[in-house]
Amino acid sequence: MSVYDKTGIVEFARSLSKMGVEILSTGGTYSVLSKEGIPVKEVSDYTGSPEILDGRLKTLHPKIHGGVLAIRENNKHSMELEANGIGYIDMMVVNLYPFEATIAKPGCKFEEAIENIDIGGPTMIRAAAKNHQDVAVVTDPADYAAIVSEMDSGDGELSRERLFALAKKAFTTTASYDSAIINYLTAWNDAKQRTEIPTSIGMTYDLVSGLRYGENPHQNAAFYKRRGLVHPFSIADAKQLQGKELSYNNIMDADAVLGMLLEFRYAPFAAVVVKHANPCGAAISESSVSDALAKAIACDPTSSFGGIIGLTKSVDETAAKIIAESFFEVVVAPSFDESSKVILSKKKKLCLLALPSLAESSPEPKGWHLRDVRGGMLVQERDVSDEIVSAAKVVTKRPPTADEVAALEFAWRICKHVKSNAIVFAGKDRTIGIGAGQMSRVDSSKIAVMKAMSPLAGSVIASDAFFPFRDGVDTAAAAGARAIVQPGGSIRDEEVIAAADEHDMAMLFTGVRHFRH
Repeated sequence: MSVYDKTGIVEFARSLSKMGVEILSTGGTYSVLSKEGIPVKEVSDYTGSPEILDGRLKTLHPKIHGGVLAIRENNKHSMELEANGIGYIDMMVVNLYPFEATIAKPGCKFEEAIENIDIGGPTMIRAAAKNHQDVAVVTDPADYAAIVSEMDSGDGELSRERLFALAKKAFTTTASYDSAIINYLTAWNDAKQRTEIPTSIGMTYDLVSGLRYGENPHQNAAFYKRRGLVHPFSIADAKQLQGKELSYNNIMDADAVLGMLLEFRYAPFAAVVVKHANPCGAAISESSVSDALAKAIACDPTSSFGGIIGLTKSVDETAAKIIAESFFEVVVAPSFDESSKVILSKKKKLCLLALPSLAESSPEPKGWHLRDVRGGMLVQERDVSDEIVSAAKVVTKRPPTADEVAALEFAWRICKHVKSNAIVFAGKDRTIGIGAGQMSRVDSSKIAVMKAMSPLAGSVIASDAFFPFRDGVDTAAAAGARAIVQPGGSIRDEEVIAAADEHDMAMLFTGVRHFRH
């Protein structure tokens, strides 16, 4: 037994000891077990070799690895062990130095990270996992209870299935550990300076569940969670309270919902409705989550049908009644009160996902966005930039009013989550018309106007990238928009600004583009 994470180790060791298991241990683990009165022998006493090099070397010894690696049915191995005074080791209980937690600490120095690279632990784990037909390798405290139970009922034995399952988990553990080290070290150049991107990337994912199918019924699919990554906002960590099994498209849309909800941590209440990873509507409210939800659905009730709902606050009875009036696939929220559960339980197929972290105000960490391409992978930082629209550059003769700035701020936060080319018409608390995913920006403008269910007079628009021509501005002005926020940067900016001035519109340049392909 040699564990950094000592969760449950005393109880596990005590149970094994009662079964007559002889326990070897090292350093801190030995101290904990011996203080608890559990019979335990220190590895250095067993090997006859003291720990040296400040504890860097303690388990790399023939008496350890010979006892682990020897094949029990191999007579030659048995004779060699006997000749060298080596006994069999039938179980290896090891978890590793917290390398990922160490490098995640603010101000972690390179030398500190290196010292937290475990050497003996991965070596023991790999040795035991290789010889899993004879040796149990235990790397996860969550497995302790099941192992004790099986040994209790199996005369001290573990099944072949259990040994193989433990070995697979063990190799996944060391692969994930090595991946974290690779990602860290290859982000430093030869002069020990941090670089923007690592020269190699290694990642390990664990299966969460198989899925009915992928985007289409003829495609197999599954959902995995990144091992070792601590992310406060993840659909993989949501608890499903009811409903049918999530589909590939459900999870994609739920993740899109999550990204949009995180834009509105400042608002008392916020709601979004998503379909095919695009928002159908979004709204904020000072009064209630149900008010925000009603306004979000009202933006495009037709497209919202069969969509995914996201809320930043707990679902109450009033919000549940609104949801129950139509057909939705999934609802994502921090929690659901008891009255809402009763109402929504009648919608048997509706998936309810509780993600308590949505109620928190901590910012979303950047992290990496990965996209597979044939033969490779594209990697970029997640687009979690947080521009302050009120500080953007006013480029027109008329500056925006205070109400227009509030509406532009709202529209800009939604626009960055709409597939490009993206145009969003909005008021200061709701979307009014959304044009998404068109090859021409003016077409996105026209679609947004066409889909608007409320008058556009006095509205504002946000554009995820610059206007290449003035036609998009003309279309917005004709619909009644009074202010625009866009990145700017076109060779025709002067023409576009002149168009806004002609229509007495206010225009802001953020200098930041938000393409989303």
